[in-house]
Amino acid sequence: MSITYIILTIVVLIALWVIMAFNGLVILKNRAKEAWADIDVQLKRRYDLIPNLVNTVKGYATHERELFEKVTLARTAAMSATGLKDKGEAENALSGTLKSLFAVAENYPDLKASTNFLALQNELTDTEDKIQAARRFYNTNVRDLNIKIESFPANIIAGSFGFKQMELFQTANDIEREPVAVKF
Repeated sequence: MSITYIILTIVVLIALWVIMAFNGLVILKNRAKEAWADIDVQLKRRYDLIPNLVNTVKGYATHERELFEKVTLARTAAMSATGLKDKGEAENALSGTLKSLFAVAENYPDLKASTNFLALQNELTDTEDKIQAARRFYNTNVRDLNIKIESFPANIIAGSFGFKQMELFQTANDIEREPVAVKF
């Protein structure tokens, strides 16, 4: 009788461990998905601000048509990008064109003094900061999930139930470190 209780206790403990490991993986996966949703919200906010910013700059710098087209194309590419790698590359390109737009604005004192331009610039800067914070939050959650998926013995549960590692959302550090080249 006592051997039966010992075996039953071991089976129950293993079942409880499997349940806890599975639930832990589900929690981490859902946190990572929620963090990605936060990034999406901030990116949409940024996409919505860009046309207003471009129209404001257009009013002062009408001969910068090529730059406006680049910003618009970069925005469209970023909005339609799928997959984390493509999304990251498209966002980097968009950031580069926005930096060029702000660099061009430096040449127009009336534009720099425009309250509308300054408000849009501040909103975009605030949004960029929020995107960076959301990206860090997402990457932290993905890192935790990936560690759990790779760690023994949770990797047994992860493999059994089809949990897959998620990609980090990275920016190209080389692009961020280089000065923006503005050509006229």
